[in-house]
Amino acid sequence: MTPVIALVGRPNVGKSTLFNRLTKTKDALVADFSGLTRDRKYGDGKVGHRPYIVVDTGGISGFEEGLDAEMAGQSYAAIDEADAVLFLVDAAEGVTAADHMIAQTLRAKNKPAWLVVNKTDGRDESVAVADFFELGMSAEPYPIAASHNRGVRSLIEEVLDSFPEPDFEVDAEENDLGIRIAVVGRPNVGKSTLVNRMLGEDRVVVYDHPGTTMDSIYIPYERNGQKYTLIDTAGVRRRKNVEAAVEKFSIIKTLQAIQDANVVILVLDARDSVVEQDLHMLSFVLNAGRSLVIAINKWDGMHPDGRDKVKHDLEWRMEFLFDWADFHFISAMHGTNVGHLYESVQVAYDSAYAKWQTNRLTTILEGAIEQHQPPMINGRRIKLRYAHQGGSNPPIIVVHGNQVDKLPGSYTRYLENTFKKVLGVRGTPIRFEFKSGENPYVQPKFKNNRNTTRKDKLGARGRRIERNTGRKKD
Repeated sequence: MTPVIALVGRPNVGKSTLFNRLTKTKDALVADFSGLTRDRKYGDGKVGHRPYIVVDTGGISGFEEGLDAEMAGQSYAAIDEADAVLFLVDAAEGVTAADHMIAQTLRAKNKPAWLVVNKTDGRDESVAVADFFELGMSAEPYPIAASHNRGVRSLIEEVLDSFPEPDFEVDAEENDLGIRIAVVGRPNVGKSTLVNRMLGEDRVVVYDHPGTTMDSIYIPYERNGQKYTLIDTAGVRRRKNVEAAVEKFSIIKTLQAIQDANVVILVLDARDSVVEQDLHMLSFVLNAGRSLVIAINKWDGMHPDGRDKVKHDLEWRMEFLFDWADFHFISAMHGTNVGHLYESVQVAYDSAYAKWQTNRLTTILEGAIEQHQPPMINGRRIKLRYAHQGGSNPPIIVVHGNQVDKLPGSYTRYLENTFKKVLGVRGTPIRFEFKSGENPYVQPKFKNNRNTTRKDKLGARGRRIERNTGRKKD
C-alpha cells in the first residue's frame, strides 16, 4: 500500500515548498505571503523504488473564521485520511500558540507525526530546534531547509522506513488518470461547487467570494468503473483586472490545466448570461483543440423571462457550437442536471479519440466534393484526392490534393461540418491539415547565382541553338 503523507502547520511555514521538493515538481504555487494554499493538493513522489503520496494543505492558525475556517477544515480532513503527518514549524518565528494547538490536535488523533523545523538555513540547527521540544511531540524535531532542499531526502527516507517495504513495483497503469475533466470559467460562477457536487463530497473549499480557488487541484477518482481526474481551476478575469503576481500564476495554471485535460466543462453564470470573458475562455479551449461541454449554472430560481434572455444570448453568441457541443442548464448547489454532464463528457471523449479508416474518410471527402466542388483558382479547379486520420484529441483529418494552400476558409468549414455530421462527432472540434504533392513534370528552375556558368544557364537545347546560329553567321 502506498503511504499517504500530509503536510500541516501554520500559514507560510513552507508546506508548499516542501510539497514541490517531495514531488520534484512545481505544481504547488509558492509566494511569500500566507493563505495561498486553500485546498488539499495531492502529488506523487518516489525515493528509490518506494512510492508515496503527499498532501499539501492550507494553514491552521486556530482562530479561523469564514474562508479561513473552510481552509482549516480541508487540513483536518487531510490529517484524518493520511497515514503519516509532517508537522511543519518555522525556525525563524519560534514556537507560537497555533503550534501548540496543532500539536495537541495531532496527539488527540494519535497519528504518526514528525515535527519538521523548516527555514533553518543560516542558523545553528541545535539552537534552531531547541525551543520546539516544548511541543511534546513523540519524535524529536527534524531540521530542514526546504527552499534549499537540505535535509529533505533524509527526512522522507526516515518517514518511509516506518512503513513496510512494498513487495511490487508500481505499474504505470496504476497511475492512469482516466478521463481528465477541467472545470473552467470566470471567478465565482460555481466551479468548486460543481466539482464537489460531481464528486459527492466537500473536496474543495467553497466560499461566496470571487477568487477562492488559487491553484489547479487534480482529483483522481472512480465512478461506475470508469476512472476520472477532475481538475478544479482558478477563475480567469480580464487581463486589465489582474494585478497580483499570484493571480497571474493562477491563470497560467488554469491554462495549463486546459492543455492537460481531455474534456473541458466551461461553466457560465446564468444570472450574468454570456459575457466577453466567457467568449475569451471559449476561444482558448477551442484553440487548444479540447473537447467541450457547456454548463450554465445557477439556473434554479430564475424567472422565466430571465431564462428566455439567457437562451437568446446563447443562440446569438454561441450559435456555432449548437451543432456539435452539448449545453446543460444546471444547479451545482442543488445537483439539478449535474449527473447528465458525465454522459456528455463520455460522448465528447469517445469522439476525441475515435479511429476511422482511410477508405471511409476518403469516401466522405468524395461525397462532399460531389455535393459542392472546391473553387477554381486561375482557371484551374482545386483538387482534393484522398483523406486519412492524422491524430486524436482533437481528431485531425489530413487531406491530400493540388493547390490546397489556396483553399478558402469557407470551404474548410464546409468540410468540417460535413465530416462531423457523417461521422457523428459530438463535443470535440475537428482539425483539417492539407498537403499537396510536388508535380513531377515541373522543370526545376535554375538559380541565378555567381557560381552558375553561361553553359549551365543555357542548357543543352540553348547550346545547340547557339552553335547553329554561329555557323550560319560564318
